[in-house]
Amino acid sequence: MLSDLEQFKTAAEIYAESWRRCRAATDLSHLPTELHGLALRLVHCCGEPTIVESLAASPTAVPSLTRAIQTPAAILVDAEMVAAGIIRRFLPANKPIICTLDQVPVTPATETRSAAAVRFWQPHLSRDSIVVIGNAPTALARLLQLIDQGELSRPAVVVGFCVGFVAAQEAKAQLMARDDIPWLALSGRRGGSALAAAAINAAGAAASQIRGEEP
Repeated sequence: MLSDLEQFKTAAEIYAESWRRCRAATDLSHLPTELHGLALRLVHCCGEPTIVESLAASPTAVPSLTRAIQTPAAILVDAEMVAAGIIRRFLPANKPIICTLDQVPVTPATETRSAAAVRFWQPHLSRDSIVVIGNAPTALARLLQLIDQGELSRPAVVVGFCVGFVAAQEAKAQLMARDDIPWLALSGRRGGSALAAAAINAAGAAASQIRGEEP
């Protein structure tokens, strides 16, 4: 029997077979249909079908994300790694992806750099903006705090995929408890830049299909 390395030679063959196996290995029965495409892209990104067990979304999250991704409003990210993973051909040509970490002049003594960078999002936030947190739970917690204090506007949707053993679960739990902001989240410790970018790519691919483009 031929090994995969012997059987699949071209990138197109590997990509097609990878997606076929991804679909075959993933149980989506517990998720609403509107989350299936996003869930499969997460599985394809990390190679682990059980990631879908951690996926959760507020009732309006998917339509809010699909709508917002087609507008020229900014995507705000907590790390350059998230920005680097987003497939820009899925987005409107004039849609900015903004990370403000380099606007923090010095490392603050009382908060993380990621948390401090959130304060610089205000000029770019609107009801059509998308916030994507792929790394820092402190950024997610500070975002929610500043929204509650009236210092930041509410975005169209928050993707809470922060990762780690410290504060990630708590920050995402805070997000998932809210009903005033549409949200997508991975509960528990799981997350990361690649998965956060994959969630945006799923929405971008769906929007491309709506526009009649090839994703």
